[in-house]
Amino acid sequence: MYGAVIHAPGDIRYEEREDPKILAPTDAIIRVTAACVCGSDLWPYRGAEPVHQDTPMGHEYVGIVEQVGDDVKTVKVGDFVVGSFWASDNTCEICQAGYQSRCVHAEYIGMGGTQAQLARIPLADGTLVATPGMPDPDLVPSLLAASDVLGTGWFGAVAAEAGPGKTVAVVGDGAVGLLAILAAKELGAERIIAMSRHESRQKLAREFGATDIVEERGDEGVAKIKELTGGLGAHSVVEAVGTQEAMMQAIRSTRPGGHVGFVGVSHGVDIPGLELFFATVHLHGGPAPVRQFLPDLIDRIWKREIDPGKVFDMTLPLSEAAEGYKAMDERRAIKVLLTTED
Repeated sequence: MYGAVIHAPGDIRYEEREDPKILAPTDAIIRVTAACVCGSDLWPYRGAEPVHQDTPMGHEYVGIVEQVGDDVKTVKVGDFVVGSFWASDNTCEICQAGYQSRCVHAEYIGMGGTQAQLARIPLADGTLVATPGMPDPDLVPSLLAASDVLGTGWFGAVAAEAGPGKTVAVVGDGAVGLLAILAAKELGAERIIAMSRHESRQKLAREFGATDIVEERGDEGVAKIKELTGGLGAHSVVEAVGTQEAMMQAIRSTRPGGHVGFVGVSHGVDIPGLELFFATVHLHGGPAPVRQFLPDLIDRIWKREIDPGKVFDMTLPLSEAAEGYKAMDERRAIKVLLTTED
């Protein structure tokens, strides 16, 4: 098979790789229908994370089951499936509490790379969710979004306790931030403030439910949030970037007693203890337990109640993955969908 492999920062290659095999009776092999480039994939691409060896890329995927191990019971050959970027058994105490991304047997899907024609999915019963049937082609982008960015944005909104009567602010206008806006809307938020400087992203934010746009950043952005909320700050703030500036902007934009849901992969974040102490806000986040939300998200997508696939504003064949990385790095694309059929 062929797939995308990073060799060094800025060096993504489409090359032949060994076909995945069933390694455990709980595994499944899927033929990937669509994959995509994640904002977190840009960290090694930009050199912010080291690249020690040639590494297969990708952790977001949908596809058709081609083979299952002897112990797999909940999906079968021919099923169209959506899975999380963390494999989980979905039965341990941590999974049952709703934190499948921290399952005691968790395995990161990205270790095998899903920007490829085939992928091995460990713990298939606990990781994969079959759709009610073969989806119409126009639903595939939204189902793909559910495998990570929608589930991650949803977790950010849930962690921030977005809900009826709440004002929600979202720091970050990438795919996760935009889908956190959609999630906040679906969860019943009364007012949703998108922090964005980019016209195309602002437009999509409004489509997803944003009521206000704040273009300022840092202290000026915090002041604008306070101005819009009677000097108090938002009830709920989603941090969807992962930088020091974004985290402090989120904490400082939250009213005392409010909630911050942080889902940006943290890089260089150091929260001053004394400031956190006096902020009196709740902090909750981390790697999203996407599997917790998949059945509900798939149902909403299948019924066409939501259309998160709108975050994909560029589609390329998998063979052109390198261009997809470049487009996202240069902010020419919000999120790039990769099709496996050239």
